[in-house]
Amino acid sequence: MKSLAELKAIKDKMQGQVTMRNHDEAELRVVVGMATCGIAAGARPVLQTLSALVQEKNLQGVTVTQTGCIGLCQFEPIVEVHGANGEKVTYINMNEEKAREIVDKHLVRGQVVAEYIVGSSGI
Repeated sequence: MKSLAELKAIKDKMQGQVTMRNHDEAELRVVVGMATCGIAAGARPVLQTLSALVQEKNLQGVTVTQTGCIGLCQFEPIVEVHGANGEKVTYINMNEEKAREIVDKHLVRGQVVAEYIVGSSGI
């Protein structure tokens, strides 16, 4: 990074990748835990994959955002999907491949991917 203009270009690009809309407008809000534990476990590529796919597929009514500690550090990276009706699905031990599956199955088709949620498969 060599100039203020270059920094602004990076900022503008990243703001486009992480959609920050009014949460009341979104039908689905996807939240990635980005505290130190999440980042160390690989949350950044998960966030980037989710953001890129939501944009690429032009998913309307879906907001991807980040938060701090979700409180389940042993299960990081964690992704929560909040529905407009107040329901929340918590996906654990995420990676880029699982994030792609969450987009295709949960965000596009409305199917919860049970094997990645808290309480499944002995987790």
